[in-house]
Amino acid sequence: MATLRTTPRLLSSSLRTLRPSNVRSYATVEPIRKLGEALSATQPPVSEKHSSTINDPSKGENPKTKTFHVYRWSPERPSEKPKMQSYTLDLNKTGPMMLDALIRIKNEVDPTLTFRRSCREGICGSCAMNIDGVNTLACLCRIPTNTQHESRVYPLPHTYVVKDLVPDLTQFYKQYKSIKPYLQRETKSEDGREIRQSPEERKKLDGLYECILCACCSTSCPSYWWNSEQYLGPAVLLQSYRWLADSRDEHKAERKAALDNNMSLYRCHTILNCSRTCPKGLNPGKAIAEIKKAMAFS
Repeated sequence: MATLRTTPRLLSSSLRTLRPSNVRSYATVEPIRKLGEALSATQPPVSEKHSSTINDPSKGENPKTKTFHVYRWSPERPSEKPKMQSYTLDLNKTGPMMLDALIRIKNEVDPTLTFRRSCREGICGSCAMNIDGVNTLACLCRIPTNTQHESRVYPLPHTYVVKDLVPDLTQFYKQYKSIKPYLQRETKSEDGREIRQSPEERKKLDGLYECILCACCSTSCPSYWWNSEQYLGPAVLLQSYRWLADSRDEHKAERKAALDNNMSLYRCHTILNCSRTCPKGLNPGKAIAEIKKAMAFS
């Protein structure tokens, strides 16, 4: 599976300028080589075999116990290596989703665990992380009921880690801002009302506007791992095509011109990890192909 490849990350010194000033240090997460391991060029996590297991404090009768190995690193202790911390939970007292398990760990077992979450409905994209080797949303990922299978949870691969399961998405959002993700139009409608579309024109936006910018697709893309400073990545390119496909937008030529270089668009090599991993079932690979086709025939 291409998502599990290992390739050393090529970092440029310019990336350091993107780090927020209020964060003292970062760990890095590399692509996952195999289910029980995450590689880092600087700080590989200490295996769960070398860390203690924190048990569920409130097991019920006939507990259905499952082990979760969670990536831990804190900027409060920058000299310490990242580690895989093990937790056991009684699934009978835990909700069905991975996010339920993480919330229960934080509320009842270890309050120092840090992760992002908000809507719990697959809408906000906050809880994107790598679970058992796949980039997904913790709120949409069911806990495997096989208690012999030990689940492993990492931050999104090839990102700087702010703390524990929280990735730094500064570069990702800067790239999103760069495509001007809003309607650009000077011509007003003739009747002064909203700018209308035909049902056929509106249908072209299906599969594009639903993107929640969780970054699961971009952080699963080897081309983005290697060229994240210049290649926009699947999520941002899908959003770019959303505006190129919108019949109401009048700045399509400028949008295409911004992509007309060696790196922004054409680093896509149709590996299609993006389409396989998207938790919303979207197809960024197809959107990128449509942009290339539009560029070729314009």
